[in-house]
Amino acid sequence: MEQQANTKKVTKEDLWYIDNYILLRDYYDRTISRIAARCIRMGNIALEEYPFFAYILDVLEEICETGDYILQRPQLYPYVEKKIAGGIEALENNLALYKQELDNNSSPEMLKQDPDEISKMKEAFGEIDKSVDPTVGAGMNIDELMDKLLKENETPAIEAKTEDKND
Repeated sequence: MEQQANTKKVTKEDLWYIDNYILLRDYYDRTISRIAARCIRMGNIALEEYPFFAYILDVLEEICETGDYILQRPQLYPYVEKKIAGGIEALENNLALYKQELDNNSSPEMLKQDPDEISKMKEAFGEIDKSVDPTVGAGMNIDELMDKLLKENETPAIEAKTEDKND
């Protein structure tokens, strides 16, 4: 009898949240697969280096908000049991994993919220002494590089041909 009272309180908006959660989970999985393939084509970059990585975090945040909405409404539990394999327990477990993934990946905007974050990171890693960096000054434009390579690869035969032409 109590369960019937709970189900009568369910609105179309409530049911929309369940459907939206299911769609968002599927969308997230497909988005991760697509972006992973894109990262490979972009030189096998890490997912976190993808220029639009923050979008993944946005989708994760929406999944978490939607899941929390569902969990806060026990009257939705019978519907969750019917629509989500594993029911409420699976929803709770998956939601915990999504929240952990969201917490583990902070976006640049999150760093901007804490102005001391960058200085804390520098302090933790220490300043880099550039005087011992073997790559300092190694940058060359294409002309300088070609001149260097030509000088290194000069052979006596080339020098001999040059001398013959001058005679």
